[in-house]
Amino acid sequence: MEESGAVPERAIDPAAVESARQNMLSRPAEERARRLLDGLCDPTRVKIVRALRSGPLAASDIAKVVERSRAATSQHLKVLRELGAVEPARNGNIVRYSLAPTLTAEILDQIGDQFDKLEASPPAA
Repeated sequence: MEESGAVPERAIDPAAVESARQNMLSRPAEERARRLLDGLCDPTRVKIVRALRSGPLAASDIAKVVERSRAATSQHLKVLRELGAVEPARNGNIVRYSLAPTLTAEILDQIGDQFDKLEASPPAA
């Protein structure tokens, strides 16, 4: 799969190139991964996912935990809802959010686990 307009070049190791191509994501999976990674571009969203690990929280309480305004937190929650990572549950005038039972939420949670390793490792030089 050469880029359009690119002049195809011979591979130094055709078998290795074919093997590497087989490890690539499909176009739909690549698009889902792009949306997920775009959603992670703001550390506040990672903080929200980490905060929800302990259970559902009201949106205003999430704002306190992540130390952002209620309005800014709502925008981040909107992105996470659109990704399918969190789900709201209304009880009267209070909306509590929890991690959704989706692959997206699971991936974000696992990324949070990996970030925990940053605490224990020295910074890269």
